[in-house]
Amino acid sequence: MSNDRKTSRRSDAKRSMAVALLREPWVGPLGAVLFVYALFALLSPETFLGWINFTTMVRQTVVVGIAALGMTLIMVQGGIDLSVGSVVALTTVVVARALQGGVSVTAACLFGVATAAAAGLVNGALVAGLRITPFIVTLGSMSILRGLAKGLAHEQKIDAPEAGLDELMAMPPVDRAWQLLPVGVWLTLLLAVVAAVVLAYTRFGRHLVATGSNESTARLCGVDVPSVTVLVYVVGGLLAGVAGVMEFSYLTVGDPTDSIGLELAVIAAVVIGGGSLSGGQGSIPGTLLGALLMTFIAAGCTHVGLPNWVQEILTGLIIIVAVALDGLRRRGG
Repeated sequence: MSNDRKTSRRSDAKRSMAVALLREPWVGPLGAVLFVYALFALLSPETFLGWINFTTMVRQTVVVGIAALGMTLIMVQGGIDLSVGSVVALTTVVVARALQGGVSVTAACLFGVATAAAAGLVNGALVAGLRITPFIVTLGSMSILRGLAKGLAHEQKIDAPEAGLDELMAMPPVDRAWQLLPVGVWLTLLLAVVAAVVLAYTRFGRHLVATGSNESTARLCGVDVPSVTVLVYVVGGLLAGVAGVMEFSYLTVGDPTDSIGLELAVIAAVVIGGGSLSGGQGSIPGTLLGALLMTFIAAGCTHVGLPNWVQEILTGLIIIVAVALDGLRRRGG
């Protein structure tokens, strides 16, 4: 009888672990990624399968992925940032201008990232200080920062010496084949690990979740909501700046018209990955999987000859389903 009880307890524990795993927000996106990859692999095995195509798709996910890490933290806090595309474009212009001026590659990247972080600081200060809705603040800054980028670039692309920055997104040479993937991809994964640790195991991460779940309760519990708000927008701006450096590496020019609509892809990645537009919930692994899913869909449609409008319809449907599932999960919880 004793053995039967132990067996029953172990069985119950396994079931509980399985249920807990299935409730993780990244499980759904992972299943979707695997399904989409398998689908296009069956439809177009000659071109879709293979290491070269896989690495190409992963490279194409870097900019959205890094920017989406910052957006995840912002949306967990209950905010949103519509200016991320403009920040990325402005960063490419600042980096190009700095390289044209003869500064070092490191200094040029630091200038670009610092500019992006400053934009995040302004966004956060306006949201926290004036208590203006994040949607309105960042909608305005989206236009302002885009205008600044165009003004700084004199409304044209800026050609600048690559100075080795292009290697960040290039496939490793033969003598570094052990690296497998470009530096930019490894940097994305490293930043994702850091963001996940911050969100799950730090005081700042707990304050983000508390503020996004219920701001009034968070204030009563002693959370300095204005400071948390400003800091998360700075972090989001900083990560958008890093994404901008990766974009410059990919384009090798400073382009003030680049990344128009990027904010929609970034927000979609967060939502598909289990993030909530209502705040208080988000998943770093889910976000990366959401970004990868959209890349797989776009690349797969291209490989099987489907037009761009089909890609957009499929992506839109996935976003709607993700938001609907989030609503069901919240009502069920």
